[in-house]
Amino acid sequence: MDTNSDAFCSGTSEIESLSYVLDFFGVDPTKGLSDTQVAQHARLYGTNGAPFWKLVLKQFDDLLVKILIAAAIISFILALINGETGLMAFLEPSVILMILAANAAVGVITETNAEKALEELRAYQADIATVLRNGNGKHLSCYSILPATEIVPGDIVEVSVGCKVPADMRMIEMLSNQVRVDQAILTGESNSVGKELETTTATKAVYQDKTNILFSGTVVVAGRARAIVVGVGHNTAMGSIRDSMLQTEDEVTPLKKKLDEFGTFLAKVIAGICVLVWIVNIGHFRDPSHGGFLSGAIHYFKIAVALAVAAIPEGLPAVVTTCLALGTKRMARLNAIVRSLPSVETLGCTTVICSDKTGTLTTNMMSVVKVCVVHSIKHSPVVAEYSVSGTTYAPEGIIFDSSGMQLDFPAQQPCLLHTAMCSALCNESTLQYNPDKGKYEKIGESTEVALRVLAEKVGLPGFDSMPSALNILSKHERASYCNHYWQEQFRKIDLLDFSRDRKMMSVLCSRNQLHVLFSKGAPESIMSRCTTIMCNGDGSILPLTADIRAELDSRFQSFAGKETLRCLGLALKWMPSGQQRLSYDDEKDLTFIGLVGMLDPPRDEVRNAMLSCMTAGIRVIVVTGDNKSTAESLCRKIGAFDHMLEFSEHSYTASEFEELSAMQKTLALQRMALFTRVEPSHKRMLVEALQLQNEVVAMTGDGVNDAPALKKADIGIAMGSGTAVAKSASDMVLADDNFASIVAAVAEGRAIYSNTKQFIRYMISSNIGEVVCIFVAAVLGIPDTLAPVQLLWVNLVTDGLPATAIGFNKPDSDVMKAKPRKVNEAVVTGWLFFRYLVIGAYVGLATIAGFIWWFVYSDSGPKLPYTELMKFDTCPTRQTTYPCSIFDDRHPSTVAMTVLVVVEMFNALNNLSENQSLLVIPPWSNLWLVGSIVLTMLLHILILYVHPLSVLFSVTPLSWDDWMVVLYLSLPVIFIDEVLKFFSRHPIGLRFRLWFRRPDLLPKRELRDNPHLTNLLTGVPQRYAWRGLSFAEADSAL
Repeated sequence: MDTNSDAFCSGTSEIESLSYVLDFFGVDPTKGLSDTQVAQHARLYGTNGAPFWKLVLKQFDDLLVKILIAAAIISFILALINGETGLMAFLEPSVILMILAANAAVGVITETNAEKALEELRAYQADIATVLRNGNGKHLSCYSILPATEIVPGDIVEVSVGCKVPADMRMIEMLSNQVRVDQAILTGESNSVGKELETTTATKAVYQDKTNILFSGTVVVAGRARAIVVGVGHNTAMGSIRDSMLQTEDEVTPLKKKLDEFGTFLAKVIAGICVLVWIVNIGHFRDPSHGGFLSGAIHYFKIAVALAVAAIPEGLPAVVTTCLALGTKRMARLNAIVRSLPSVETLGCTTVICSDKTGTLTTNMMSVVKVCVVHSIKHSPVVAEYSVSGTTYAPEGIIFDSSGMQLDFPAQQPCLLHTAMCSALCNESTLQYNPDKGKYEKIGESTEVALRVLAEKVGLPGFDSMPSALNILSKHERASYCNHYWQEQFRKIDLLDFSRDRKMMSVLCSRNQLHVLFSKGAPESIMSRCTTIMCNGDGSILPLTADIRAELDSRFQSFAGKETLRCLGLALKWMPSGQQRLSYDDEKDLTFIGLVGMLDPPRDEVRNAMLSCMTAGIRVIVVTGDNKSTAESLCRKIGAFDHMLEFSEHSYTASEFEELSAMQKTLALQRMALFTRVEPSHKRMLVEALQLQNEVVAMTGDGVNDAPALKKADIGIAMGSGTAVAKSASDMVLADDNFASIVAAVAEGRAIYSNTKQFIRYMISSNIGEVVCIFVAAVLGIPDTLAPVQLLWVNLVTDGLPATAIGFNKPDSDVMKAKPRKVNEAVVTGWLFFRYLVIGAYVGLATIAGFIWWFVYSDSGPKLPYTELMKFDTCPTRQTTYPCSIFDDRHPSTVAMTVLVVVEMFNALNNLSENQSLLVIPPWSNLWLVGSIVLTMLLHILILYVHPLSVLFSVTPLSWDDWMVVLYLSLPVIFIDEVLKFFSRHPIGLRFRLWFRRPDLLPKRELRDNPHLTNLLTGVPQRYAWRGLSFAEADSAL
């Protein structure tokens, strides 16, 4: 029985007869459930209600981090074995672990905040419900106000205007002429939806088709009804969204993938070099200085650990995080608030933006844009059209005639004046200004609020400057000034509610003994009841002839068809002065006033944003729950179809797409520009299918219904005015709800990625230098050049500051003219890796040269022969002319460390541009980098000349001669890289590229190796399976 209940809420209760649903739950609609049944149903179906340590461990699930942890533990164990005590023994492992703890803390805080979406879903659950229980079938006194969490399937619930629906419920009785529900948070529909009792006949019905179901979390905007609960908790449409979000795994960003691949590559290199160091030095294990074979093996194992510390850029995670965080500040100035740091970089390679229509491309504020009236039956043209500007609920807009001329005094036109009257009086909505949000808001139906705004734009008669004179009012007063004027002039006497059979509503008003009936409704219903018309030219009332009726019908068809406007007809009738009540018979012999057309208008800036996306090689797919014709009309307005000769193959409804074969779906996804009549599961399916085609997908949205897709997408973009659930599930929030801000954010993302590549390359070349230094020193048999704590200082401080400053390099001017970079594009390609091997080799050799210089040539050194330096380990066992303690002097390692620091500062200047010379892009083009170099050198001088720090880092002050040698050894790195940049800029560089025929040195996962996509593409021609060349083709082309 529980399974059947699940089936009800998941899509079958709407197709079953009402009697079947009542019988299934064993409930009498006049009595409700008994206490016994409530307890039984709670046990069978459940009620309506819905680890930190794992997050911490997740932060350490990274190969480079694991290698560092292993290095820290090994260092700690070796210190214990050697009997070392004090601060120096445990300094290295302690520093490593503190760095990793800081990184983990940042990650935990970020991910904890991101999961708030699940908690904020509760904001869309009703708090209370009016429930019928233990009734006797005669009195309504058995209705109880209960907490919504206590209702169970089978409960009879009553809802009315303003109620939040507490569960998924099947309609059983309408207590008013109509029931309308705003379910935009679930389906994204811009208009409220009329509900009915009839069984749904649609096959494969989506939420929009289920007109006899009231969905949990939606709001009743008109009418009263009774309904039976068919789904609670996770068995509701809103509950399925929560479950979908729980099942969604966070997508790994492209940069994170490349860094993980780099970590794997680096781990293999480190393992190989460490083994090589051991093999090379096996003969030295028995040297007397080590005191035995095992001690010798441990000594060279410590060297291998130092090598691992040197090879791993410990500061890389911190620098990447810092650079992305700085990028988020710049993006915040563009109204793009980044919630997830890696999403900044993901923007740079976005290939598809799936944009929600309602509230994203449009204002989600219904606005009257056209008014059609009869001008005169004596002169041509018979019918006059007026256009109305303004795309929000703000009472700000201008009315233009058919020639495009502005009407200075709209209220002087008789038909427009009576249109304003009818709009203000035949209306049950409210327009008000919210000072906290700084915008105008509605209460009630969107179409009725649009009519109120139209009345404000028309203004009042009898003023020299109207409606511009109203601008002196406060926004609170201005919101409904004209509406309030008409409501004061005309007293409402009686009202005929809207009904589906009449498709209209009427109100009886009086003013100075004059009684007037105002009506509004579907144009066909209004015109069929009209016998006369009001002429806009002179205000005269004339008979409605067949020709005029045909002309008005033609304009209506044009509005509703070609322009896809939602149309309403307006009419009036003078009534006997003593009448106090209305009947349906009074709605005849009406006088036609005019026809108004309204829509949810596109944002003004969206069209240019669309063009920018196309220029940048980014495809936009409009995704909406609205009907196909309305969405296609919007797409034509914003330019989404401009590049298409025929858009029929680019527009699909959800049901049309599901009926396609696997091959047809694949082809449809490659050319889709519009996806309509969708529900939340379709949005997530679309994101997953595009990702399987190797697209990098950004999903925009603002409703609860968008949350699962926002979380699944590579980058979820929520609107600032959207729901808290959507914002929490997203990676980025647009503060101004402006689709155009996405384009600016993409440009910033591309610039950030370019700079990220530069500082990653900088850190790689620096670490290659450190590896070369230690490895060559081990091969040559000279003393340890650098202590592990010195390597840590270089990696974290002297590398970290300039690397972060490189993130401020200015972006290229044509950053938005290039196509999106491929996800599998390597951070370091073959030729670049060769360049940085050369630079790294020089950095390492220059560091060793500084170390050897002090022993062999320095006036303050021992001036030993080079052969003596190579025999340092046998010094205690033989007679020498110098004390063996000279090899423990801190001067040589200080010179080597200073050479390493200074040469890396010069190398940072090389990274102002990948290929441009320093003569073209001088150092002062990035003052942040110059400042970081100055600060780094001051910090290095600090540890050299402040005694406690110099002891901690095993360094000593240097003389002027020492500094000059450091400068001579460091400066050539600039000239070497200038030569390599020259080869990169000129064709001769191709000869070097031929030596590195692999497209990159990091592992790639080919699209065709994806088993999910292989299944999806079964039977598809190979040319559709992936884009670009295979490895072999690329290699051949190269």
